[in-house]
Amino acid sequence: MTPAAHEVFDPDGGVFVGTSGYSYPEWVSAGIYPPATRPAQMLPLYAREFPATELNYTWYQMPRAQAILRQSRLVPAAFRFCAKLTRTLTHEIDEAAWPSEADKFRLGIAPLVASGQLLAILIQFPAAFVRSLDRRAYLAALLDRLHDLPLAVEFRHASWADDRVFGELERRHVTLATVDAPALAGLFPVLDVVTNPSLFYLRFHGRNAAGWRSHRMAQQFDYEYSDDELREWSGDRLIRLAGAARTGVVFFNNHVGGQAPRNARRLIELLKKGP
Repeated sequence: MTPAAHEVFDPDGGVFVGTSGYSYPEWVSAGIYPPATRPAQMLPLYAREFPATELNYTWYQMPRAQAILRQSRLVPAAFRFCAKLTRTLTHEIDEAAWPSEADKFRLGIAPLVASGQLLAILIQFPAAFVRSLDRRAYLAALLDRLHDLPLAVEFRHASWADDRVFGELERRHVTLATVDAPALAGLFPVLDVVTNPSLFYLRFHGRNAAGWRSHRMAQQFDYEYSDDELREWSGDRLIRLAGAARTGVVFFNNHVGGQAPRNARRLIELLKKGP
């Protein structure tokens, strides 16, 4: 992997480009990591090239402070993390247990808060999380519970694309995640809306419409962005986002065959050449 990221991006501002997750066995066979690279070696290798990553595993399981601390010590001090909120708070919500789950997450992620390496917590809701009175109330309560952490919300259902939602996020200084995904009916649209002057958050999921309809992860995120598609973002569009927020994160989630790091590298190249 090519070292250079920390020479390009200001750790206290600017735009951080990386990938959603970094530990994928198929990235070895795809040539992203050297042959025989073990999972424990992947984060330091990744951090030689990219300035930030989005922790995926914290969605599957509650983060543990000791493990998070070990990760933070494997990377340069300028490296930054975002972490996905655990699924028990977004996809498998227990009305009685969720407050304690939120508190557990806070404790688990505490080392990144203490070290200053945490850019944001990503609250990613599923497409089934349709806007309704009870879900609006839950979201408000969850944001209240985590109010002192940097938060970003990703909606998957189009019902949340509403100025009243954006206004409430802005009032709370919570970032609305911008997503590049297939243009499918009912899916949250691609919007250049910045609700938090401190941070914008852009995620590239790929544009594999057939894969999204399959609801199978291996197909949903199997996509390679072309140069023309990346240039759609590396020009005026990304400039508008960056002009509205002090810091930005851009993560590629099309990880299936190693496309994410390849596309992230290319976007960095385009940004170096651009304004």
